[in-house]
Amino acid sequence: MSGFLINFILMLFQVLSFAILGRVLLSWVDPTRNMRVTQILDEITEPILAPIRGVLPSMGMFDFSPIIAMLLLQALQRLVLMAVQPF
Repeated sequence: MSGFLINFILMLFQVLSFAILGRVLLSWVDPTRNMRVTQILDEITEPILAPIRGVLPSMGMFDFSPIIAMLLLQALQRLVLMAVQPF
């Protein structure tokens, strides 16, 4: 695998993690989701968070899907690194 492709994939994981973190933080500032940056982060992260929400049991008003998504992204990132680095 080329170094460019590996770096691109790893950067994509980082950007998605930051987008999820930004969405969580902005949900405290803009709970009605009126700000454009909040809407953009929702559009970026919802395809990742919605399937996780469908699997997780309801915990009342708490949404643990961002935590699970970030853990899954970190695990995938480690798998990619292990797959391309020799032992």
